Amino acid sequence: MTEARVLSGIEFARAGDDGSRPLLLDLNLPGPEGGAAPRPAVVHFHGGGWRVGERSSLGPVLDGFGISAFEKLTDAGFVVASADYRLSQEAHFPAQLHDAKAAVRWLRNHAADYNVDPDRIYAWGDSAGGHLASLVGLTANAGGADADAAVAAVAAWYPPTDLGRMAEQSLPAAVARADDPGSREELLVGAVLTDEPAKAAAASPISYASRLGPPFFLAHGTADRFVPPTQSASLAAALEGAGAAVELLLIEDADHMWILPDHSQAAAEKAMGATVSFFLRQSRPPDTQAT
Repeated sequence: MTEARVLSGIEFARAGDDGSRPLLLDLNLPGPEGGAAPRPAVVHFHGGGWRVGERSSLGPVLDGFGISAFEKLTDAGFVVASADYRLSQEAHFPAQLHDAKAAVRWLRNHAADYNVDPDRIYAWGDSAGGHLASLVGLTANAGGADADAAVAAVAAWYPPTDLGRMAEQSLPAAVARADDPGSREELLVGAVLTDEPAKAAAASPISYASRLGPPFFLAHGTADRFVPPTQSASLAAALEGAGAAVELLLIEDADHMWILPDHSQAAAEKAMGATVSFFLRQSRPPDTQAT
């Protein structure tokens, strides 16, 4: 274990119509071991249905497990930036995506200040944050004006990926559906999804699946009552069909936030270990990534 340090509350952008809304991130820096070579970095976006959540958290259940996700990544040699974004009561989509890209852009622009390799910046998120991480990877990496917000890989835990089909894919025991009145998804886009299919599609990562996408790691529980597991499976299939690299981990009997029937941490630990392993493989030179 290295002795990491955390720089809290760094302003990375200002948002809002008048530019008065500060957006903050926390920067988790590894200890000094490993020499002076620039380090890979992960930008994390929190979950919470785009309505709640904090940049320092992976949700109440995972926080309660005490897994220390950011510390596991800094122990592995990564810089970790955990970033704010505007929630749905403050702004509708695509404001959240703009904020997520601004966090990546800030880290790239300040890479030299924190010994970060600008070519090895990755995105990671859980639930709503996984949705944003996926969108960053699939839209910024297409080039154009957002090229400076591109990421070299994406890991997403139980992400919404196809808002227009979420309701029909819900499990029988679902406790939340995208077609519920005032659902998280409707609050995000500011419209009833069935009334505004174009808005639903614009906010769906699957709409942007292409061979230009970076390598993806998708992890989902087969018993997820909030985000149907088919959401990850469908995106994985779309990415694979487009010729992009993708790994899909389905954890049997796991609900949202990796809750298992026996309430153990096994699913969370498996997902966390696989995520760190994925980023470590991506951070190696291309000719060694398969080993």
